[in-house]
Amino acid sequence: MFKSSSCLFFFFLWLGVFLFIMEGRGSAVNTPASRPVTRRSKSYGRSCVEAPSYFWQTPGHLAVLKIPTSRGTAKSQTITNKVDPEHIALLVKNEWKLSYVTPLHHFRHTQLKSYSKHLSAFIVAEKQQGVAVEVGLEAGFKVTFIAVLGLAETDEDAETVFIQIQSKLVFAAVADAPKVVWRGWLTCVNGDPEYLRSLPPDFVSLPLFCTSGPESLTTLVKSWFERAFDCNFGSLALNSTTLNWLAALWTGCHPTCNIRHLKLAWSLPTQPPLDVSYTVNPQDAWELWNSIHPEESTDDLIDIKEVQSFINGLETHFFRHFKIYLSAGTLVKVSTVLGSAHLDGKIKIGNSDYITTLLTLLTECALLKMAT
Repeated sequence: MFKSSSCLFFFFLWLGVFLFIMEGRGSAVNTPASRPVTRRSKSYGRSCVEAPSYFWQTPGHLAVLKIPTSRGTAKSQTITNKVDPEHIALLVKNEWKLSYVTPLHHFRHTQLKSYSKHLSAFIVAEKQQGVAVEVGLEAGFKVTFIAVLGLAETDEDAETVFIQIQSKLVFAAVADAPKVVWRGWLTCVNGDPEYLRSLPPDFVSLPLFCTSGPESLTTLVKSWFERAFDCNFGSLALNSTTLNWLAALWTGCHPTCNIRHLKLAWSLPTQPPLDVSYTVNPQDAWELWNSIHPEESTDDLIDIKEVQSFINGLETHFFRHFKIYLSAGTLVKVSTVLGSAHLDGKIKIGNSDYITTLLTLLTECALLKMAT
């Protein structure tokens, strides 16, 4: 449905409650009562006449999300033991652009085939109305929704949903297979349990949205979701603290999975700006990390102070050789064979055995960003 200015007011009102409600109060939320019926011009998968969700004015106390100061060490797991290897193959090796998305109203994993048809029809209709789609002269679009079962880590996590858009060029031969022109997926891995339990039963939280493909198609997909499920999307840039965490977590994996390298990139506020690439021998990086968080430690939790000490150690070593204060700049990228992450919200999954660690951190980032 199209949102009025009053809906926007209640949206921001809800966010204020979400951020400042005292910790420890109950998290039970009542499902909104029936509301006046509103009419929409197009449905693309939902009734043209239906009651608005009014999620943002739901009464009750909502859980507070806090930025963790510690987290568990990265653990290797053979993810293909519980997730279809073909589904995992869809997620690794590609570069993904990150967004966050608010809870989806009346989203059902049992209706994915129907959503495929409605999103396909929506894209075609928008293109016929003159919306530019940057994939060439296509004869049509085929949309496929896939439930990626097994990535969820808790009972509160919703199962991951993968979306693929294929297109066939007008002048393609009959035997030519359609070409994949866009991919995306929504996920929630180890989402904050208090927050997830606080949601009304008609809402599903898949806060992390990863996309790969033309921005024009990403915009159309987001638009369809917003109309169909009363949600909102926003860009998800990462910060240096998140990159620091990944550098430490991935380095800690070196004894069990050779990370091959630890590459870091800083941007320094000089005139003109100075970009510094810093590649650390993996064994040297691990020995520094091990001196801060010993491998034989019985504590599986890593504290943010240990992470900061690790990054400070790397910066000190760099200064000793090049007399450049990296701490004066901003860490913008971290990369190992396990994956990479960039400050602008782009990530790549290099090894599926540690995918849970990465998605847990990114789910946390998405939920925190949604609340700001």
